[in-house]
Amino acid sequence: MRHRSVLDLMTPTAVSVQRGTTFKEIARLLDEYGVTAVPVVDEKDRPVGVVSEADLLHRRDSGAGANTAVGLMSHPAITAEPEWSAVRAARVMEKHKVKRLPVVDGEGRLIGVLSRSDLLQLFLRRDRAIQEEILEDVLTHTLGLNPSSLTVEVADGLVTLSGTVGRRSLVPVVLCLCRSVDGVVDVIDRLGYEQDDMPVDTGTGA
Repeated sequence: MRHRSVLDLMTPTAVSVQRGTTFKEIARLLDEYGVTAVPVVDEKDRPVGVVSEADLLHRRDSGAGANTAVGLMSHPAITAEPEWSAVRAARVMEKHKVKRLPVVDGEGRLIGVLSRSDLLQLFLRRDRAIQEEILEDVLTHTLGLNPSSLTVEVADGLVTLSGTVGRRSLVPVVLCLCRSVDGVVDVIDRLGYEQDDMPVDTGTGA
């Protein structure tokens, strides 16, 4: 079971600008490429900041004299690494209140951009794809369960599990693994079990 990473979800870099790129050129690039922000890179292609539409509008409305990327950009650049999970990237976006992350390689060079809309692709997975991953990867391959004894229903990312597993201790494991599948919004537990192998708390202490 492999979760999609930042590398899987990001948009490979189509456009970036240098520190000296002008206000007008940045505005033209945003329009030409249909994006809302561009990374600013140094001479080694390492991100040093980001210029967004909001940065351009703020400077224009405030009458500030910044005319090049170095004066317009938000900095420092908050970056992501290609092997990060989508969850980690989302947490970094939330922590720093940014809508996109330049993605850098091991040398710190720009290789792509991850936006909030890229992350949303996870939750646009078709229900059938989610159902197949749970049945084949989680239940059969990972846990070695007989999928014919379980029913997996998926509607708009909401998974309902019903049927019977051999041991009670397996139920929380199944639920946890299913919740971690890309595109799953939540899991409804309707599982039963044949054997209660959970320890009984007698309350007597050690």
